[in-house]
Formats: sequence, C-alpha cells, structure tokens
Amino acid sequence: MKRRDLLKGIAAISVSPALASCAPKEKAPIRILDKVGIQLYTVRDRMVDDVLNTLTQLASIGYREMEFAGYFDHSPKEIKLFLDDLGLTSPSAHTNTQSMRETPEQLIEAALVVGHQYIVLAGLRPEERITLDDYRRHVDLINGFAEQCHEAGLKFAYHNHAYEFENLDGIRPMDLLLAETESSLMQVEIDFYWAVKAGVNPISYFEKYPGRFPLCHVKDMAPDGSMVDVGAGEIDFSALLAASQSGLRHYYVEHDYPVDSLASAKNSYSSLSKLEF
Repeated sequence: MKRRDLLKGIAAISVSPALASCAPKEKAPIRILDKVGIQLYTVRDRMVDDVLNTLTQLASIGYREMEFAGYFDHSPKEIKLFLDDLGLTSPSAHTNTQSMRETPEQLIEAALVVGHQYIVLAGLRPEERITLDDYRRHVDLINGFAEQCHEAGLKFAYHNHAYEFENLDGIRPMDLLLAETESSLMQVEIDFYWAVKAGVNPISYFEKYPGRFPLCHVKDMAPDGSMVDVGAGEIDFSALLAASQSGLRHYYVEHDYPVDSLASAKNSYSSLSKLEF
C-alpha cells in the first residue's frame, strides 16, 4: 500500500455502512483535547541547559502533561517540585532495557516520587532486535519488570518505532510482543508517525488489540515521509484520536529532529489543541 493511500484511508477503516436504518442519526459531539502533553525529548537541547525554565516555557504555551526521557541531572524530588510549582503532571517517563535489567527498583522509586503512572520502554537498540528470538527474550524482561511495576501500583508500556512492524520470518514483532504479554502487564504507547512510516494503519491495531493503547506520540509526516510539526503533514489525527477502541488517554506531541525545538512545540500545540475529532 502506498503511503499516501494509507494516509487517506485511515478514516475509512473504522467506518461501517449504515445497514439497519435509513433514519437520520444524531451527530456525534465534537471533541477537543482537554490536556495536551509533550515528550520532552523534543526540547532536549533546552532541557540540558535549564530544566525549570524549559518547563516554564512549555507551561506558558499551554502544555499540561510532561513525558520525561531522563531528568537531566536533577533528582526525582526536584523534578516533582518543578512540576508542582507549575501546575504540571508527568503521567509517564521513558527508560531503556539496561535500566530495566540493572536498576529496576531505582526506576520504580523515581516514578513513584515524580508521580508517573507509566514507565515506558523507549525501544530496542539495533543489536537487541536482530531475530524473533531477541524479541522473545525481551518479552521475558518485559513481563518480569512489568510485574514489579504492577506490584508497586505502576503500569508498563512499550513505545514503538517502525522496526516492530517489519516482518521477521513472516511475523511482525509488534504482534509477538502484544500476543506474548498480558494486557494487564504491557500496554503500548503508539507512535503514530513511526507506525504510518512502516505502512501500518494504527486503527487496525486498535481493533485487533482494543484498550491496549493508553498513550500516544503525535508527530506528523510530510508527503516525502519526513517528520514535521503536527498540522504540517498528512496524517489524519482526527480519525486516529476518534477511534474509541484504542483506550487513548494521554497525548504527547513529539518531534525527533526540530530545527527550533520551542517553535516546533508551539506549532504542534496550536494544531493539536484545536483539533476536532
């Protein structure tokens, strides 16, 4: 399937013909997001220099939920104070497989201090995902760490890139991860850009694995496949956010390679905060 056809078809996949009645139906109410979040990797250049000032600027734009990818040499207690002073929350934070293996208790303790609800595995390094057996070994790691999270009152999620949707021996690794983990233990932070980049319609996964996608990364795609600010590309976010079977509750703007990170954050917030679905 060509990418352009996929983008145009996102809205159509979950629409069924009206067979039961020709009578007019009430129009669904228009929704907009009451809270917009941002993955702080977007503004990592500014976070390195001044965490508090960066969070303050993001709050002034209108962001209310922050997703961390490291605390930039601040303690979890300091991060919590920054968030509280600005009226912000951080429902989730990213981590990596090394920390899950070597310092799981530290990850969990930090999450409890800051107030995260989810610890999210950001992805796998190239050498960690060569074969399906590599993914199966990570299922074991995920199940063990996710159980620890569950016992502490936290949740675990996996963040996708494009590679989890590329066939390995006829199997998509994302399907393997979802099939071999319990829904109560592993959920998914769906990255819309990377899923579409891989030629996947995210709604097909919402339908196959309903309720397992509580978090998402909202980043847009230009006609040439490059990453752009939300609203500057072709992905139909209205259709994606309206998919009720997804389970979506937290929506994070992200841009991996912004030229001006704060300007990118402003542009994406302006588009996503006004989006109707």
